[in-house]
Amino acid sequence: MSFLGEFEHSLDEKGRVILPADFRPPLAAGAVLGVQTDGCLAVWTKEEFDRVSATVKEQARDSATKIKAARVFFANAKEFTPDAQGRVAIPQKLREFAQLDRELVIVGVDDRVEIWDRARWRDQVEREGAEALASGELVGFGL
Repeated sequence: MSFLGEFEHSLDEKGRVILPADFRPPLAAGAVLGVQTDGCLAVWTKEEFDRVSATVKEQARDSATKIKAARVFFANAKEFTPDAQGRVAIPQKLREFAQLDRELVIVGVDDRVEIWDRARWRDQVEREGAEALASGELVGFGL
């Protein structure tokens, strides 16, 4: 399944967020929450996380820098199963990493879901959208 779309949600007082209804079925059997290089959080199905983690482990053998990056990646990963309302609790250290305030944007990025602070997401979209249009990269996708 591809995760697609952009959805605005809020953190509740317990640090939980409700996942979009369309995203829940593939994550219902369990998923993994972790960090992304852009400063957001990512949610993977367990199967996709296994694929990603195999790549991380393989590449971590290349250098001390990659070993350190792999350590951060795995140390900040958390398995979870959404509750009956489709909520996931985001640990405080991950909320701090992604600078999550109360207002969030949940974004489908094909093989994963990203969780962004709403203001940071808007800044990212504005910056990346302008760069993508200026570079002509969207044309390379046939768009």
